[in-house]
Amino acid sequence: MRVLIVEDEIDLRELLAQSLREEGYAVDLAADGKEGLYKASNVEYDAIVLDVMMPRMNGFDVMTALRAKQRTIPVLMLTARDTLDDRIKGLDSGADDYLTKPFELPELKARLRALIRRTGQTASPLILLGDITIDTSTKSVRKTGELMPLTAREYSLVEYLAIHRGVLVTRTMLYEHLFDETDDSLSNLMDVHIANVRRKLGKDFITTRRGQGYLIDI
Repeated sequence: MRVLIVEDEIDLRELLAQSLREEGYAVDLAADGKEGLYKASNVEYDAIVLDVMMPRMNGFDVMTALRAKQRTIPVLMLTARDTLDDRIKGLDSGADDYLTKPFELPELKARLRALIRRTGQTASPLILLGDITIDTSTKSVRKTGELMPLTAREYSLVEYLAIHRGVLVTRTMLYEHLFDETDDSLSNLMDVHIANVRRKLGKDFITTRRGQGYLIDI
């Protein structure tokens, strides 16, 4: 899953990026509201972490402009101002959730997972596909009860296809959602990851439609 972090505090921005990348997310960064709005308007992110108090353009204005463009990307808004009016303003501007600084990283990650599940219309953290069980809360996959040794990127591939179960996902969509702006989209990494997932979970787990894309139709 690909996430955009819009945060002007460099230490917090880098901490969030590192923590989410360790969880297998592809992460893009923006240091102010203008840059964040530009990226959010041009990339299909799975979620956005948006600070309120930023230079050039605050989070409330970014949120309002983003929704005016009919962008429905789920947004978790961050703020150091814990007042009822600020929370109401953030939610009324179009944010999906609200977290007050300082916060604990596990809570931020849990809220992100919930937002992404909601987008995929998956209420439970568990996705059952035959003898395969995907736990989006622990980022783990089991086959007939046995924990499978997937890498973070392999897990992200499985989760994305599972959330969109039965839907044909193009190669371009996979690159857009699993790799960040620093990755080389012209490499053969996707072929390697798909081959590894099939080796670990079964050769028929991912179906290939030649010239079209991939899907899980279990």
